[in-house]
Amino acid sequence: MANDGDLPDDLPIDSAKVSALHDRVLRPEHKSLPPAAWGRTVREFLATAPHLDDLQTPVLSVDRAAVDSNIAVMAQWAAAAGVRLAPHGKTTMSPQLWGEQLAAGAWGITLATGWQVQVAREFGVARILLANALVDPVGLAWLAAELDRDPGFEFLSWVDSVATVETMDRHLAAAPEGVRVPVLVELGGPGGRTGARGVEEALAVAAAVRRSARLELAGVGGYEGAFAHDRRPDAITTVREYLDELARLHRELAATYERPAIVTAGGSAYQDLVVERLAALADEHGEHSPAAPGPGAVAERHHAGPAAGLDRHSPATTVVLRSGAYIIHDDGFYSGISPLAAPRTERPLRSAMHGWARTVSRPEPGLALLDAGKRDLPFDEGLPVPQRLSRGRGQEAMPTTALVSALNDQHAFLRLPEGGEVPIGSVVRLGLSHPCTAFDKWRLIPVIDDAGADRPRVVDLLHTFF
Repeated sequence: MANDGDLPDDLPIDSAKVSALHDRVLRPEHKSLPPAAWGRTVREFLATAPHLDDLQTPVLSVDRAAVDSNIAVMAQWAAAAGVRLAPHGKTTMSPQLWGEQLAAGAWGITLATGWQVQVAREFGVARILLANALVDPVGLAWLAAELDRDPGFEFLSWVDSVATVETMDRHLAAAPEGVRVPVLVELGGPGGRTGARGVEEALAVAAAVRRSARLELAGVGGYEGAFAHDRRPDAITTVREYLDELARLHRELAATYERPAIVTAGGSAYQDLVVERLAALADEHGEHSPAAPGPGAVAERHHAGPAAGLDRHSPATTVVLRSGAYIIHDDGFYSGISPLAAPRTERPLRSAMHGWARTVSRPEPGLALLDAGKRDLPFDEGLPVPQRLSRGRGQEAMPTTALVSALNDQHAFLRLPEGGEVPIGSVVRLGLSHPCTAFDKWRLIPVIDDAGADRPRVVDLLHTFF
């Protein structure tokens, strides 16, 4: 993305609104920006050619080159696998990055809450998959009105129980005439998160959808990452068995879909297994990697009867991955589990995020206190890892035995080997784990040209909406 934030005009997102983010005025609430930026727009500040060391610490940065590479890697991988990609937008909640993912060919954007869907609609995202059930009456009333207002808006959500279906139907009773909400039956499993506990229960949910006056059966979905957290053989077997059950559910329902079907799974840890077990479903009804129906065509069905213009017994099937963390990746959890991490692939994903924290105290030998803590950096999937040290201009490697042992709200405890030298005022670059809980701590994130440069240059600012 260029500094002006421009995107192509023909994307399924409002490029003008995304670009207009660069006209917002910077103020003290934008953490770590220097006072020299206050009162300027993003464009005006970027025009001053700032460097990362012009900002205050602590700061989270995004590496431009790594983001570009990650978007390309995932887009090419998904295309080669014959699946579509609807990146989980809750990872970044950044319309600027959503636009880049859509520009690279993403089928749509996945989100997790009704409010997140509303944010995406504010920026004109045309195809949204809500990987959750929507039973909030206020959110459903808004959704019905939005589907009626914009015939080009395509939306799908999940249902995992008969009670969910009945609740949605009740709250949609006052929706504009003809509006129907496409839903996917979510399959879960014992010990998992949401989702019907088994295929038989899921079939009962699908039957309830078919009886519904306001819902439309559009496919099946689930989240395999709820059943494993590593790549041990038993974890891989568990994921495969779950995905096979999801495929079985889809086949059981194939003759009853009211529209071209969606089968969706895939976080950022086991997308290779999703492809292995589910990608072939796109071939089972005579279509190889079928082109997804355009938003306009789907919108017509919001106001049509069941299976309008479709052969109910030969639905095309689109397999959709919802991987979200890939765009940022990390130096922690995902670097250890992703099938697209080094050394599992020749062209790996790269960590595009780093924390930068300044040494503010050396109270005893072997201990340095940095000015970044839980308010600034993720810690739920592993503590930050010290990587590089800057005593002024340029970076040098940190000792491999240096580690962050704990985080307080605003401090990191950096443990150093004997003789380790981290002077007061020096800046430590930190590798981070789990982008989902890094971005949510920042409403504005500097994008730098190269995190490994002696003096990284700020080339953009990303707005987030958390």
